[in-house]
Amino acid sequence: MSPDVPESRAAPEHEGVLVRFEDNALLPALYGEFDRNLARLEQRLDVSLSSRGNTIVIRGPTEAAGIARAALEALYTRLQRGLAVDQGEVDAAVRLAESAANGGPGEADGDADMPVIRTPRRYITPRSAGQKVYMTALVEDELVFGIGPAGTGKTYLAVAMAVSMLTAGTIDRIILSRPAVEAGERLGFLPGDMRDKIDPYLRPLYDALYDMMHADQVSRRLDSGEIEIAPLAFMRGRTLSNAFVILDEAQNTTQVQMKMFLTRLGANSRMVVTGDLSQVDLPAGAVSGLEHAVRTVGGIEGVRVVEFSDADVVRHGLVTRIVRAYDRASRTPPDAGATSPAGAGSGPAAGGGT
Repeated sequence: MSPDVPESRAAPEHEGVLVRFEDNALLPALYGEFDRNLARLEQRLDVSLSSRGNTIVIRGPTEAAGIARAALEALYTRLQRGLAVDQGEVDAAVRLAESAANGGPGEADGDADMPVIRTPRRYITPRSAGQKVYMTALVEDELVFGIGPAGTGKTYLAVAMAVSMLTAGTIDRIILSRPAVEAGERLGFLPGDMRDKIDPYLRPLYDALYDMMHADQVSRRLDSGEIEIAPLAFMRGRTLSNAFVILDEAQNTTQVQMKMFLTRLGANSRMVVTGDLSQVDLPAGAVSGLEHAVRTVGGIEGVRVVEFSDADVVRHGLVTRIVRAYDRASRTPPDAGATSPAGAGSGPAAGGGT
């Protein structure tokens, strides 16, 4: 057995699952300050972890113990690769191990081929099974649709890949677009130049840029045109070559706008289209250009459609629960199961009777 690979063996449940790590220098980062990473695993999986030297014993239900073991081994492999481990990465390792245990795209046995996006400020790895599929698509395909709820990282990862390719010299420029400016006449009443007028709509994209690059680099590349803010209405007639083009909030495009945008793709370019079909703000009865495009071009060679679910939400755990609650509500008729708020009825029954 290689000295760099953790050793684990299954044992009867009362004995637990033993995991042994060979490189003691990595253990403080693996365990976390005051063993906080181990405590996080215990909380997430309802298992008990006992550490002694370079050995951890996992006790709990067989499936949960196996997921904890896989998560620990994945985190250890991450540290071997020179990547950091924090509580967000612990949560990510659990999500990926759970996906692998259920036969989905996860991270089993450390997965040395786990995709990594390298940017000037940070290295980014998947934090969910859906993100792993999405990051692989960003590497392999020229046109990627990322569809799903807020908090799944679809826009953030697209910007990360764009920055990675720009700094590596694979492309010459990044073009960011969003259909929030479709009512163009309203922009004229905002102060400043075009960038000033549309900046409020593109703030999430800017936030991602500053997370990947130093502020002076972002400013310099904006001034030089290497990073361009292109309102969707201004894309008509252009051919976008040697570029990474991102269309965010694409659920609010019309079919005509989406066709126009997709046909701008030029030589040596990539496009990523992101959106959430549960948040369409178009007039009632209008079909989202994103929905229509996925149906129309989703099966073409070189096009990948990645659909995220609430299981891929990587923000605060409460965000996942909020997304699921709204999803349930969207499938329930407005008056189905309606009840009066506590205290709204008459008599003791309305308030529960005390």
